[in-house]
Amino acid sequence: MNIIIQITYLVASIFFIFGIKNLSSPKTARRGNLFASIGMLLAIAVTLLDQHVLTYEWIILGFVIGGSIGAIMAVKVQMTGMPEMVGLLNGFGGGASLLVALAEFYKLAPVIPINTGIPIILSLLIGSITLTGSFIAFGKLKGFITGRVVKYPMQHPLNALLLLAVVVAGIVVVIDPTQFELLLIITGVSLLLGVLLVLPIGGADMPVAISLLNSYSGIAAATTGFVLENNVLIIAGAIVGASGIILTLIMCRGMNRSLMNVVLGGWASAGIEGPATGGAAPKGDVKSVDAEELAMILDSVSTCIIIPGYGMAVAQAQHAVRELTNVMEKKGIKVRFAVHPVAGRMPGHMNVLLAEAQVPYDQLFSLEEINDDFPNTDIVIIIGANDVVNPAARHDKSSPIYGMPILNSDYAKTVVINKRSLNVGYAGIDNELFFYPNALMYFGDAKDAMVKLTNELKQM
Repeated sequence: MNIIIQITYLVASIFFIFGIKNLSSPKTARRGNLFASIGMLLAIAVTLLDQHVLTYEWIILGFVIGGSIGAIMAVKVQMTGMPEMVGLLNGFGGGASLLVALAEFYKLAPVIPINTGIPIILSLLIGSITLTGSFIAFGKLKGFITGRVVKYPMQHPLNALLLLAVVVAGIVVVIDPTQFELLLIITGVSLLLGVLLVLPIGGADMPVAISLLNSYSGIAAATTGFVLENNVLIIAGAIVGASGIILTLIMCRGMNRSLMNVVLGGWASAGIEGPATGGAAPKGDVKSVDAEELAMILDSVSTCIIIPGYGMAVAQAQHAVRELTNVMEKKGIKVRFAVHPVAGRMPGHMNVLLAEAQVPYDQLFSLEEINDDFPNTDIVIIIGANDVVNPAARHDKSSPIYGMPILNSDYAKTVVINKRSLNVGYAGIDNELFFYPNALMYFGDAKDAMVKLTNELKQM
């Protein structure tokens, strides 16, 4: 039986690896999900055959309750709510590692080998940070916790001191596993660390935070694998942890941040103002168009690049955008989508929304793939995006987004920005693109605006 279990674990691990590989591209992401699901099914099924399982009653009860909750969440959640969903699931992963580590400690104490005690402490630390940190991220995305940067005195020294205290206490517990009270203190301080590390991060930086927390959940699972001496859990956790770190690095590059700043929790300038909810309009004169005027412009172009942003997600305008694309293509206009790595509120948010609307994968291009094409593009339509197209990132050293790679939309012949108003974005600064001579503002809710534009274009 042990040989069968280990072979099945190996096969499951291969499915995990191919799953992650296929998830690296939108074209193969569905297949990647399928491979990873098959691997997880194999791993769970063979684990239930393990002789260490004492009773199936609690397992079945947990499966029914957890599976029902998961199924309801999967059906009910809107595509615009996926970032919050991902953040919550990261937290559940960390919480599971935390509970398993606690259970194993009380099961094995007072005699716990060092090679088991160290992974238990690491699981408690990383799992706790992931649990509370993910819940804070969830709250920020849902809006019942402020999306602004939250600063407090001695922020980084306090975090460092708490982490050092956990490490020292962990060493004591590993040496003397009878220190049950100290173990609970380690857990409590680690849970507090999760709050303190994520709370300072502003709403604009949530995509990077979610990616990092995803990596933490994988690392926590890997350390739990060492606690349980379960090879497939070690492999799966390591894959998730490593891929999460790689994705975090990509996201950091997309926002010109350093990984260390993310790990330390919050940045000095980014997102200080938080999401804009109103305020005075920025100074300057803008040119605006209505649906009929914009349709006349579109009727005379041959190339168009669409830049989606969070405004498109909020308005659930992806299907209306797809319909507009169909009409333009029938008129012989070449349409492509430029997706910034931090557009939306989680990695790949725009890709998911556009895929839901059946936008072909070969029409989606990353910043690196399409940025050089803007000067040769007749018109760019920006739908609900702001900071990722703000030219201030190139030259304004006082700007919180200075140095962040942006989509070069301002290089196109004509730029149309669809927004509800001239309000600032998450970085809390004016977008100077609004006042460029080649820029036109198309005001309105993204979904309604795209429907009106499509109807006008059909009549041309």
